[in-house]
Amino acid sequence: MRKRSVLVTGGAGFVGSHLVERLIQRGDTKVMVLDKLVYPGRLDTIPRSVRKDPNFRFIRGDAGNKRILEPLLKGIDSVAHLAAETHIDRSILSIDTFVKNDFVSSAHLFEALVSSKVKRIIHLSTSEVYGTAQRTPMDEAHPIAPQSPYAATKAGADRLAYSFYKTYKLPILILRLFNMYGPRQHVEKLIPFFTTNALLDLPLYVYGDGTAERDWMWVGDGAALIEKALFADDFSPLAGQELNAGTGHSFSINWIAERILDRLNKPKGLLKAHTDRPGHVAKLIARSTKAHKLLGWRPRKRFEQGLGETIDWYRDNQRFWKVRREDKRFKAYTRAWYGRKL
Repeated sequence: MRKRSVLVTGGAGFVGSHLVERLIQRGDTKVMVLDKLVYPGRLDTIPRSVRKDPNFRFIRGDAGNKRILEPLLKGIDSVAHLAAETHIDRSILSIDTFVKNDFVSSAHLFEALVSSKVKRIIHLSTSEVYGTAQRTPMDEAHPIAPQSPYAATKAGADRLAYSFYKTYKLPILILRLFNMYGPRQHVEKLIPFFTTNALLDLPLYVYGDGTAERDWMWVGDGAALIEKALFADDFSPLAGQELNAGTGHSFSINWIAERILDRLNKPKGLLKAHTDRPGHVAKLIARSTKAHKLLGWRPRKRFEQGLGETIDWYRDNQRFWKVRREDKRFKAYTRAWYGRKL
């Protein structure tokens, strides 16, 4: 039987690396990763065993470069489009790369896919497109009201994806995953940032009063949902749909920061109040009924367990995160945002 062939854009990123690992472990799938390897993506985010697998292939390049895409798409059955700039704080400091990588590159990819023979496309979106919850839990009919440049560019890419489905019959599914966390996430994101700061006895900067809440989902559960969509027996009911995915539970920034300090036996004095993020979303919490109905998916890992496992992973894998903290772009971001070199 011919092996399924999947292209994963942004496969050297956090969620992408976990998806690629999961697909390779199936043994029945060839996986091609297309990634620019520009901050924060790094090839070593993908485990070495995966990179050495004969079913794995890596191409360095922009997911929106049609000259690269056209030959790559020949023989590809499915595409998981995960390539994106994702850090809200950096989008506030400089929006240009977010418009280019999240919106323009997506438009070019969708355009290239129109003339391809790809049978199913997963476009990874974010809960941030909704803005602060106007009602909870949040289903797919919740108003789109992005509150940051990052969220706005992702919302624009969502609408592009849907327009290509309606205009060109492109078989595309939009997945809106709520806040993902777990091993191998870049240190600019909240949980690894707080954890590594605590390990280095540096301040944990809490925005505003720290009461902002998020629905936190284990990265393995998110990767499992993408896999289910890629291998669904019948993709036709999924094409043109939007699916939310989360746990249905939310936790505050204060709660997370305190648990990190407790697990690492660090003093509460490391908690430092910081001016609230402009346009900060106050609460996100998912209703995932549609994902369960269409794909039989439910999250498996409770946040209390997953958070502990994640903290322990960063404690035990310091080589992974120290090289990322030394990156000049990370240092430039922390100086610009926090006013100090971390």
